[in-house]
Amino acid sequence: MKSKNVITIAVFAAIAILTSCGGSKKDGLPNFSDDEFAVSTISTSSAALQTTYPATIKGIQDVEVRPKVSGFITKVFVHEGQTVSAGQPLFSIDSETYQAAVRQCQAAVNTAKAQANTAKLTYKNNKNLFDSHIIGEYELSTAANTLATAEAQVAQAEAALASAREQLAWCVVKSPSAGVVGSLPFKEGALVSASGQALTTVSNISTMEVFFSISESELLNMGKNNGNMQAAIAAFPPVKLQLADGSFYEQPGKVVKMSGVIDASTGAVSLIAHFANPDKLLKSGGSGSIVISNDNSNAIVVPQEACSQVQDKIFVYAVGKDNKVKYTEIKVNPQDDGKNYIVTSGLRTGDRIVVKGITKLTDGQQIKPITLERYNQKIAEAAKLAESQDNAHEFAKAMSGKK
Repeated sequence: MKSKNVITIAVFAAIAILTSCGGSKKDGLPNFSDDEFAVSTISTSSAALQTTYPATIKGIQDVEVRPKVSGFITKVFVHEGQTVSAGQPLFSIDSETYQAAVRQCQAAVNTAKAQANTAKLTYKNNKNLFDSHIIGEYELSTAANTLATAEAQVAQAEAALASAREQLAWCVVKSPSAGVVGSLPFKEGALVSASGQALTTVSNISTMEVFFSISESELLNMGKNNGNMQAAIAAFPPVKLQLADGSFYEQPGKVVKMSGVIDASTGAVSLIAHFANPDKLLKSGGSGSIVISNDNSNAIVVPQEACSQVQDKIFVYAVGKDNKVKYTEIKVNPQDDGKNYIVTSGLRTGDRIVVKGITKLTDGQQIKPITLERYNQKIAEAAKLAESQDNAHEFAKAMSGKK
């Protein structure tokens, strides 16, 4: 019994020693002195940011198909999503009325030609009589005018016949271009007209146009950096297309043109990027996001945990030569990766800033700088000490018979 008590006392003595080694540390955190803070020296590094813009996807040529004549649809030759060639029949419209019009116009042509032939014979006869001095010039001129009128009536009838035949041909609605058929809201038996809704849309999706907008300030910066907008478009980096499901389209895109007018309501200008679509994965009318990568090999990058934000301003604690900190405002790129900021002004290469524990600082406070490596080393030492203490407590429980 005495021996067991001796062992227990020894165990608790060991625990007390281990605990005292930790000083006043709490929860495994290192016991930094009040003036010790991790400080890093500013240097340049490579930074890659991505700017994302909402985008709309359209075929390089989207053509609405509308009938030129009114009537009932008698046949639909295609289905949604079918690839068609230019001139391929898509619909047929009841043509009985238009066929009758062609026959009527053909009859009018025949009548006009017969009258013209009669007028021609009359003119020839009068010409012979005139040459024989049997009739005067008046009768000859009258016959010539009658012939001219008859020939004009023939031309008028033939024009009407051509128009009737064209309208008859319009009863077969053909594809105006090569592409993919869109939705088909009208089926057989539906009454359609030239002034009504489009029958369908044919989209050329071999190449897709992706529309996105940039701000006026971005547009001006592009022009200043490249001399003019044509050069800016030519120098525009390849862009990526993020699809609606979050995946990235495998084909790169190229910005090829922009609108010439800034939208007064949004202050933005529309740009158009072309994407090859060999597998027909992209569909006209789809949506996505244009992603533009911006690489900077001489960027000043600071961790966001080294910064404090007050309203729309961002501050860091810069460390002077006398190791006193100064609450310093910095300007950063609006795009970031969620962990770091790219500084555009307020810091220079060689400046020092506090990167850990800034919430404990006040402006003008003098500190004892330590390196980030030393800071992390103290964190690791504290973790090991905490683990040792936990093991000692578990050992004490086991030896004392507690659970």
